[in-house]
Amino acid sequence: MNIELRHLRYFIAVAEELHFGRAAQRLNLSQPPLSQQIQILEQQIGARLFARTNRSVQLTAAGEAFLTDARQIMHSVTLAAGKAARLHRGEEGELRIGFTSSAPFIAAVSDALFTFRQRHPQVQIQMQEINTRQQLEPLIEGRLDLGVMRNTPLPTSLQHQLILREPLYAVVHRAHPLAEKTSLSITELSREPFVFFDPGVGTALYSDTLALLARYHIVPDIAQEVGEAMTILGLVATGLGVSILPESFRRVRLDELCWIPLRETDAWSEVWLVWSAKREMRAVTGMMKTLLLPRSA
Repeated sequence: MNIELRHLRYFIAVAEELHFGRAAQRLNLSQPPLSQQIQILEQQIGARLFARTNRSVQLTAAGEAFLTDARQIMHSVTLAAGKAARLHRGEEGELRIGFTSSAPFIAAVSDALFTFRQRHPQVQIQMQEINTRQQLEPLIEGRLDLGVMRNTPLPTSLQHQLILREPLYAVVHRAHPLAEKTSLSITELSREPFVFFDPGVGTALYSDTLALLARYHIVPDIAQEVGEAMTILGLVATGLGVSILPESFRRVRLDELCWIPLRETDAWSEVWLVWSAKREMRAVTGMMKTLLLPRSA
């Protein structure tokens, strides 16, 4: 059986017009080729679809049943073609983004997500909170389309671009003697108990901050190790120690905390957008990538 979509289109026109001449005009065809194509369709099916006389054209029982199915098939094709076009333009589909715990507090990230959602409400966005190093494998395997993470060594199969570079701040309790300072040197924290990330969590901030301290010959006294930045802030707010965190976390408003900028020019952390170099970047992914990256990147 070799039924083509044009055969269905021809059949539907004749079935709706019940007149070969009017159907031919509607299809912008001459009548003889249209009659010939309907005969071919009937031969392919093995059933008469029309009862023809010199004065009338009527659907047979087989024709009436076939008309219902033919309309459904053409409608399904139209829907499928429209969906494919929307996917190609990035107006529909699924977008899977991995992000670190600080990402929602970064204006560039939250603004990009809001703008994308307003422009493309049909795209299903799946956000997965996952630490920097734990994003790498899902990105390589294609389980994530994009990753928003801190700077970290990447395998050659992944590409990245800078979203922003943000300063690191000392975080202390408001009753701490250092809270009176408008800025401080990182060496002033050297004898303070630290509340910081557990090294097993996989956050890039752990390595970055320890490397920063090491550059100034500081070995921190880590009194508390936790898994989340929000827990760090909560413990600092109880006076259990000090910490160092990126500026984006200042959007978390806790009255007990005091944020103090560090004077060191290398006290900063980068936020990257990361994707697989070996996987096709779909239109929807490319559109989000455009929104997340600064124009100068």
